[in-house]
Amino acid sequence: MGKIVAIGETFAATHHFSPDSIREFSALAHDFNPLHHDADYAAADLRFGGLISSGTQQMSYLAALLATHYSKTAQPLGLEFDMKLRRAVHAGDDITVRWTVTDSLWKDKLAGDIVSLDGEAVNQRGETVIAATAKILVSAKPA
Repeated sequence: MGKIVAIGETFAATHHFSPDSIREFSALAHDFNPLHHDADYAAADLRFGGLISSGTQQMSYLAALLATHYSKTAQPLGLEFDMKLRRAVHAGDDITVRWTVTDSLWKDKLAGDIVSLDGEAVNQRGETVIAATAKILVSAKPA
């Protein structure tokens, strides 16, 4: 078997962050910071001025996109993630998460590609909210 993943491959998905989705995700993640749950409290905050999502919400969408994309045709396994949160995501924002393959190296011993990727999450204004890198193993699906 040979390479599974091509360098330069790019894939993306867009998510809408409604007040309800922010509250629900934060509750499921056990993140009870009132900036994610209490609109009045968040509106009074001088830094953010309104309800914002938990950073784990955007980060999970980035990580999930890798699994969702590659599991359609192969077997992915996350190895390393580095995510830098640059801006808050406010209620009402639309965030596009995107990955680009920067390197792919076949490893016989692992029967798969070690894949390096650059990722980002960008809001509807074109502002980067997360800059990320990842390394994953992508193997053929079991027969």
